[in-house]
Amino acid sequence: MYSKEQVSKLKEEFWTTFGQYIAPHLSAEGMKINWVNYKTGIKEVYFRMKADKKKAYIGIELGHKDDDIRELFYEQFLELKLMLEASMNEEWIWENSFYDENGLQISRIYIEIEGVNIFNKDTWPELISFLKPRIIALDEFWSDGKYAFEALK
Repeated sequence: MYSKEQVSKLKEEFWTTFGQYIAPHLSAEGMKINWVNYKTGIKEVYFRMKADKKKAYIGIELGHKDDDIRELFYEQFLELKLMLEASMNEEWIWENSFYDENGLQISRIYIEIEGVNIFNKDTWPELISFLKPRIIALDEFWSDGKYAFEALK
C-alpha cells in the first residue's frame, strides 16, 4: 500500500518519464508539442491518457456541460469514425454517455489495456508502448479531423 505522497510521486515520475520519452517526436504538423497535456484547440474536447494500478486508458473525452452541444460533438466524431479508426489502425470503444470520476456526464471514445500498473516500474515500458503510438496517431487524425469541428467552436 502506497501513501498519498508515494502515489503522487510515482505518477508524476511516470508522466515525466513518458513526456521525456515522447518529447523528441514532433506533431503531425511538425511542431513541438506537450504530449502529456495535449491541447486540441477546441473547448471541452480533450485527449486524455490515464493509468492506475490495473490499467491504462487513452481516449477522446467530450465534456461540454450542455447535453445537446456534447451530443453534436459526439455525432461529429461519429461522422469521422472511419477516418479515426484508419488513423488508429484499430477499433475503439464509443460511449455517448459516461459519468467520470467527478460525477460529470461526458461522451468518450477510448481504448484501454489491462494488466499494467503505473506503480510498478517494470510495466512502464508496456504502458509507454501502449500510449505513445496512440497519442501520436490521435494527433495525426486531429491534424485533419479538427477542421470538421470549426463550425461547432
